[in-house]
Amino acid sequence: MRVPLSWLREYVDLPATETGRDVQTKLVAVGLEVETVEKLGEGLTGPLVVGQVLTIEELEGFKKPIRFCTVDVGDANGTGEPQEIVCGARNFAVGDKVVVVLPGAVLPGDFKIAARKTYGKKSHGMICSGDELGMGDDGTDGIIVLPPETEVGSDAIALLQLVDEVLDIAVTPDRGYCLSLRGVAREAATAYGLPLRDPALLDVPPPNSAGYAVKVSDPIGCGRFTARTVSGLNPEARSPIWLQRRLQKAGMRPVSLAVDLTNYVMLELGQPLHAYDRATLQGPIGVRRATGGEKITTLDGVKRVLDTEDLVITDDRGPIGLAGVMGGANTEIARGVSDPETGEVRGTTDVVIEAAHFDALSIARTARRHKLSSEASRRFERGVDPQAASAAAQRTVDLLVLLAGGTAEPGVTEIVSPSAPRTLTIPASHPDEVAGVEYGRETVVRRLQQVGCDVYGQDELVVTVPSWRPDLTDPNDLAEEVIRLEGYENLPSTLPLPPAGRGLTERQRLHRRVGRALAGAGYVEALNYPFMGAAVLDQLGIEAGDARRRTVTLVNPLSDEEPDLRTTLIPGLLGALRRNDGRGTHDLALFETGQVFLPTGDEKPAVRLPVDRRPTDEEIAELNAALPAQPRHAAVVLTGAREQAGWWGKGHPATWADAVEAGRTVAREAGVELTVRQDQLAPWHPGRCAAFVVTVGGAEEVVGHAGELHPRVIKALGLPERTCAMEIDLDRVEAAADGPLRAPRISSFPVATQDVALIVDASVPAAAVETALRSGAGELLESLRLFDVFSGEQVGAGKKSLAYALRFRAADRTLTAEEASAARDAAVAAAAEHTGAVLRG
Repeated sequence: MRVPLSWLREYVDLPATETGRDVQTKLVAVGLEVETVEKLGEGLTGPLVVGQVLTIEELEGFKKPIRFCTVDVGDANGTGEPQEIVCGARNFAVGDKVVVVLPGAVLPGDFKIAARKTYGKKSHGMICSGDELGMGDDGTDGIIVLPPETEVGSDAIALLQLVDEVLDIAVTPDRGYCLSLRGVAREAATAYGLPLRDPALLDVPPPNSAGYAVKVSDPIGCGRFTARTVSGLNPEARSPIWLQRRLQKAGMRPVSLAVDLTNYVMLELGQPLHAYDRATLQGPIGVRRATGGEKITTLDGVKRVLDTEDLVITDDRGPIGLAGVMGGANTEIARGVSDPETGEVRGTTDVVIEAAHFDALSIARTARRHKLSSEASRRFERGVDPQAASAAAQRTVDLLVLLAGGTAEPGVTEIVSPSAPRTLTIPASHPDEVAGVEYGRETVVRRLQQVGCDVYGQDELVVTVPSWRPDLTDPNDLAEEVIRLEGYENLPSTLPLPPAGRGLTERQRLHRRVGRALAGAGYVEALNYPFMGAAVLDQLGIEAGDARRRTVTLVNPLSDEEPDLRTTLIPGLLGALRRNDGRGTHDLALFETGQVFLPTGDEKPAVRLPVDRRPTDEEIAELNAALPAQPRHAAVVLTGAREQAGWWGKGHPATWADAVEAGRTVAREAGVELTVRQDQLAPWHPGRCAAFVVTVGGAEEVVGHAGELHPRVIKALGLPERTCAMEIDLDRVEAAADGPLRAPRISSFPVATQDVALIVDASVPAAAVETALRSGAGELLESLRLFDVFSGEQVGAGKKSLAYALRFRAADRTLTAEEASAARDAAVAAAAEHTGAVLRG
């Protein structure tokens, strides 16, 4: 919301010495986010005056049209003689009033004006356009042409209000009333302790049966509809300069008088309005939900197919506007156009003004559904004061009568759904308890009254919330109003004292250990948004029946391309890897630990928890039952060099084995030994995909996968070749652990190492051989490590040699050579029995 300081001063008598920066400081102190203060006309000095074009001479022989003009500037040049000026613009004629900058002036941007010879003529100044004066978009290209009644020689700086300050306020969704000068003025008045001149306090005639016919079929979607008619408008009437300048400073482009006035009143009071050309309306105005397949062409020229949830404005032909979003092209206000044959000016002469109040959620959904965000929809989404509709319609009617010479018809249509003001009851001490500061009842009552509330009672306050504050719904909202107006900076910084004996849970410790272990292994943590879309699952090659396809879809996603909560960490990590690779970092190892969201189908509808007390255990349990499963996962992605080459030797590229080792690193932090088996699962390469298996409750369970990504996935996502990834379920790994992680016990007895090399069929997984060796070796086996894999003529076709290092140790004695050899032989025998392994000679 752009707020010109000169406009704000109309409603609050701010001290004359207060600058935009001073006002910014005050508004920030009461909770408004004032992003910038723009100084309009900074560095502008005159003389800048109104001139009238006397003559125009077309100069020939140049690449572009050039005109030599004489302009009457009155006594502004000190001589009273016409000013000679060379100009290239062509949108003005003899007799037009224009803005002239004379030699010695300085325009914005430190552009100094002096007499100079150009195109063979001496130019004493310049005829100005809006861009050259920093006025913004005025809806026209070229020179500013002023109204005929403008006095020649008058100061154009004051006439065009070129010097001002504009506050740019980022209005949060809960402060929709500040999308108006009325709302910002209320905050400024409170911040300065000054009275407010409320522009909505107007005398409004009571409704009667003589107004334009309106029928509201959906009182939930439209709780109030006011219609007023103004007839006999002058179609040649144009918006005065002051009105155009205020719209421009607020960031809006002047269009026509009727449209400009509806925009002006919307900015002033916060109530969106719409003006209909009564000559184009056919029958009564209606408000209803659209029927399937209905179409409308909106004012932006786009033909739209309506949804049954859309709230529409209609006449006898059908939809003529998207309620609260944008009007239809078939009732657009027509600008006055002169008939070239008769000279008669044709345009809109009779106008019907609509000021309505629509349901915020319905308007928000319609605007998003049609990707059509407008100034009106932005306000309705955040909540508009329903009581301001009549005043806004009256203000528009008054201005139309004043500026366009129209007549306000006596008919007043007002349809209102029954409603009662919201009333809350809070203890007078509630803000004190929330803030930890003793404000006292008088301060609480005074601050709530400044917000606009009616307050009664002593220890228990009965508070009636004002109509323009739909965000005040519970006692904590009222407490927040008191706290912000008393100043957040005045709240003491008090650290809570945690009770003794409470530390991190074992689950939290594991989460932190995993992060430290992966970071220590050379991975960099990448925190990603927990959102994704179906498109990335298609790119990953995940099939339709896969559990990762069952997602939780958000009602109000940040991006329409990612409306779902993630079921895997890999898409976010691959996106981070792709961005970093595209920016020149090609050796990457990233990791993330976090939750994924897996709906089970048994979730119950969510409940709204109270905020005026602590929820009960039953209420919390009911809310948790509405949530999907949210297991913690850990994932890594790698590409490029895992180890850099240098004087010390060759480097090592990242391979599937590094991804598998990352899984083992995670499991070691939980004290769990993973069994690695070959598997096939998207998005991994079917020949380079490993499954992680653990034993939980006596049954084997797959808890993760690792390996090299499928080439099709790499191509679809634009990833470097041979990119690898790993993902593992931390919760399932923790469940497989034998209690909390214990420090290793260091034995005082020596270890006995036995190496064996076994020949097996090439199709036999090494994990199966390892499992058999462990089962045969018995309790004396301390560790088992595969240190060599060999295939070739020496072991025979279709065979491979697996070499293992077995470490044996007893907890209570030194093993003899015979005991170690016996344990080794038992391990080899078990491997031979289960896998057909043969001891290599």
